[in-house]
Amino acid sequence: MPDIVTERLVLRDWRESDLRPWAAINADPQVCEHLGPVWDEAQAAASIARYREAHRRNGFGYLAVELAARGELIGLAGIDPVAPTMPFSGVEIGWRLARSAWGHGYASEAARAVLDHGFAEVGLPEIVAVTLAPNLRSQAVMRRIGMTHAADLDFDHQPEPDGPVFRHVVYRIIRPTA
Repeated sequence: MPDIVTERLVLRDWRESDLRPWAAINADPQVCEHLGPVWDEAQAAASIARYREAHRRNGFGYLAVELAARGELIGLAGIDPVAPTMPFSGVEIGWRLARSAWGHGYASEAARAVLDHGFAEVGLPEIVAVTLAPNLRSQAVMRRIGMTHAADLDFDHQPEPDGPVFRHVVYRIIRPTA
């Protein structure tokens, strides 16, 4: 897949040199606060392998995001089919950035580029985004990129039979018409 280039970012295929910085991003408890437990290097490597395989299978997926000026990996952004465990189907947009990249508009910039790619190149009619209800930072990005809250799709998820229930909120955007 060709790179997706924005004013400040390059969204590209994963490289072997991405493993250490990607592992560091996912070892940060603040980055993973609304995403699940932190990862070790083996889990980070397995995620990169999954992203590559999903891209091969679907023709789209989660891409590495680097700062164009420095070539520094700052996270990921992309689209992927909604997990089969979700109470709806479709294609979901997502992003995960290093804490040092927060507050600079990179998530919104990358997500806008991903939306454009999903609509113009992949031909998707709609893209959704899912996050935990307390994840207000991601919800702010969703609104900034033009998504609207689809309250009818919000759901509760209980990963463990006797564990806590987590409220998830869903946002969506329909492909713009020309």
